[in-house]
Amino acid sequence: MPLIDNAVYVDGARIADPASLDQTFEYLRTTGGLGWIGLLRPTDDELTTVAEEFGLHPLAVEDARTGHQRAKLERYEDTLFVVLRPAWYEDATETVEFGELHVFVGHDFVVTVRHGDAPDLSRVRSRMETEPDLLARGAQAILYAILDEVVDQYEPVIRGVENDIDEIEDALFSDTRMALSRRIYELSGEVIAFQRSTQPLAGMLEALQRGEQKYGIDVELQRLVRDVADHVIQVTDRIASFRAILDNALTVNATIVTQRQTETALEQNDQVKKISGWAAILFGPSLVGAIYGMNFDHMPELHWALGYPFALALMAATSLTLWRIFKWRKWM
Repeated sequence: MPLIDNAVYVDGARIADPASLDQTFEYLRTTGGLGWIGLLRPTDDELTTVAEEFGLHPLAVEDARTGHQRAKLERYEDTLFVVLRPAWYEDATETVEFGELHVFVGHDFVVTVRHGDAPDLSRVRSRMETEPDLLARGAQAILYAILDEVVDQYEPVIRGVENDIDEIEDALFSDTRMALSRRIYELSGEVIAFQRSTQPLAGMLEALQRGEQKYGIDVELQRLVRDVADHVIQVTDRIASFRAILDNALTVNATIVTQRQTETALEQNDQVKKISGWAAILFGPSLVGAIYGMNFDHMPELHWALGYPFALALMAATSLTLWRIFKWRKWM
């Protein structure tokens, strides 16, 4: 069902659970309360109905309909349109996943639109309903609670990425054969996507704060928004440091890989030198033995008593001379 949760609040208390959007609109007209509508994968007709009832801007409605938006905050007269990119860490795959949340905030309504199962805003609603004094401050209080929840959920992602970076740093100087370059590259991509999701939040919250006096935002809500802004700055700073660490890790890993390849090539070269040296040493006796093994009639060993010892001595001298030369050149 597209309609996930639908409630009307008066003075911070939940007074109605309308079964349809039409009932919600009727309650708002008669009670003057605050409507909080949660939509999941709404149809075009449902979005159009909500837009016509609350006077939502067509451009904002089109963004909410199509999705795939960057994080942003836009004001259309008295209505705010906020796009948030929640994130969560998947332990099973060690990856960062991202969602998308669209929030319309007016004087007496909040409409949230999701195209995926995450994020689940039931915890935000439960928190607000247990704090009626906060909920009684109006739609801006709900927006604050949603922002706070999204930013708080970045913390487990930070811890997950931090753990991955620790593993990469441990593996950099180890003898493991893991595809480290690929892992660093993939994690860098996730951190960049994470940065794109969080970086606009600072500007969004700054824009909210600039409009506090103009739109008469409650003083306590102003303090709460500033607290969320502080958390956002901490998150963005840590993500920036992650990106720098991963860039350095990729450079160090490339250097280590190149160094290991060079060492392997040098080691192979030394082995080739040794093999070539022994081959040359054995070539001398083989050559002499081959010549004297031809069994011609006129051979020194047939008519000279010292011919055979001379051949052996020549082979030994050739081998020893070559060995000393290769040893001097550090081939052996």
